[in-house]
Amino acid sequence: MGNLPLEGLKVVDAAVLFAAPTIAQNLGDFGAEVIKVEHPRLGDSLRTLGAAKEGVPLWWKIINRNKKCVTLDLSTPEGQEIFKRLIADADIVIENFRPGTMERWGLGWEVLHALNPRLIMVRVSGFGQTGPYKDKPGFGTLAEAMSGFAHITGQPDGPPTLPGTGLADAIAGQFGTWAVMIALYERDRKSGRGQMIDLSVLEPIFSILGDQAIAYDQLGVVQQRTGNRVPSIGAPRNIYRTKDGKWLALSANAHAMAGRVFAAIGQPDLLQDPRFKDNRARIAHIDEVDAIVGEWIAAHTAEEALRQFEQYECAVAPVYDIAGIFADPHFQARETITTVDDPDLGPVRMQNVIPKFSRTPGQIRWTAPTQLGQHNEEIYCGKLGLSLEQLAELRRKGVI
Repeated sequence: MGNLPLEGLKVVDAAVLFAAPTIAQNLGDFGAEVIKVEHPRLGDSLRTLGAAKEGVPLWWKIINRNKKCVTLDLSTPEGQEIFKRLIADADIVIENFRPGTMERWGLGWEVLHALNPRLIMVRVSGFGQTGPYKDKPGFGTLAEAMSGFAHITGQPDGPPTLPGTGLADAIAGQFGTWAVMIALYERDRKSGRGQMIDLSVLEPIFSILGDQAIAYDQLGVVQQRTGNRVPSIGAPRNIYRTKDGKWLALSANAHAMAGRVFAAIGQPDLLQDPRFKDNRARIAHIDEVDAIVGEWIAAHTAEEALRQFEQYECAVAPVYDIAGIFADPHFQARETITTVDDPDLGPVRMQNVIPKFSRTPGQIRWTAPTQLGQHNEEIYCGKLGLSLEQLAELRRKGVI
């Protein structure tokens, strides 16, 4: 705990749900002091989403781990003054209100930057701080649809398909994290001044979707749904059902890898067949490739197929559900899932801090507190110097 790389960094997380709080979670995992600000009556909506055990929200426990939670109504003058005191010596403030809301409260970028010139402000919104859609409600589902992700996901004869989790928000959270670190480097090594980061949830997921933009620009190509295939990359590449009803993912885009697959299924001479002689030929005959590989896999159990493919060093893996992940020896050896003591639930298992650092690894110091405003006294009295009487009065007024 004495060697976390972001110790001494102060973060104010004034955001809700997923994308923006994920940025603060990542920073907290590596040692930053994170103060999470919630509305005193509403709290973060994530407290009410996902699975719960005996009333304890489980997703909340992960996203808001390593944070100290306070309550504050930013729409009140008293709340605004306390917020300014919180960020006066902060390095980073993260918010995801609809554009213009912070300005309406007198807490916009110009005000906060003047108060703390070294402050880095991350503003997360569905569509960004500018543009014709900036005032629209923005959620990850809309980003997954508008980015083109849903259009290319699913079977060719099926509808566009959304992911089964908050993918766009998660991607935006990772983009926001490295954006913060770039801004910190620039501040501390060059200018000495903070800056504002305008992060939409829409743009990160769009930016990772391969060569679609340039292919459309140069060739007029509009990528369509191809199921689990990626014909633009190679074949065989698909999900195949085994004899015992399990599923295997196999990728053999590289020519040498395709040769290994054909050898593993006992047909090494397929590479001499003009239909399969190179990647372009295999893509042109992708149905035939999949039929040959799929027929062999369907005649073997998952264990048999995996053993055979691994003997030939093919790129293959089982399709896991979460139970399979928990049981897998590789996940166990790398401690990708770790056990943390929680005051409400006892020992709980959750995703560990990633990536792994050789010298200054991150650490889950505590899970998210269930009680709303659990750290009010510690932060407001211990750090801002308010008295218990002042705290009680603010609570009576509904400010905290």
